[in-house]
Amino acid sequence: MILGMRKIEVDTAENGKIAAEMFASHDPGYYAAILMDMRMPVMDGLESTRVIRSMERSDAETIPIIALTANAFDDDVQRSLQAGLNAHLSKPIEPAALFRTLEELVKLPDSERNS
Repeated sequence: MILGMRKIEVDTAENGKIAAEMFASHDPGYYAAILMDMRMPVMDGLESTRVIRSMERSDAETIPIIALTANAFDDDVQRSLQAGLNAHLSKPIEPAALFRTLEELVKLPDSERNS
C-alpha cells in the first residue's frame, strides 16, 4: 500500500525461497530493488539475500536489497549488512524513510530522475 502511493509496481513473494526464485526467473534489471522481510517461512530474509547475492548474473551483487524487520537492535542491523543487504528499516515502516532509502539506492535512468 505504501508503494502504491507513488504508483510503484510491486511483486510479492510468500517466503524467501519464492523471492529468490522470482528474482532468478526474471531478466537482469527487471527489478529495481527488493524489500526483504527478515522473518518469513521456508527461507528467512537473510538466507534469501545470500542466495540472491550468490547468483551468477549481472545484477545479483548490485540490486538494492532493503531489510524490513521488527528487529532493530544493532546486532540485527549488522547481520543484515553482513548478509548483503544495503539498508535496514524497522517496522512499522515510515513511508518517508522508505521512499528516502529507495531514492538513495535505486539508480533511475536520467529520463526518470525529474519526474
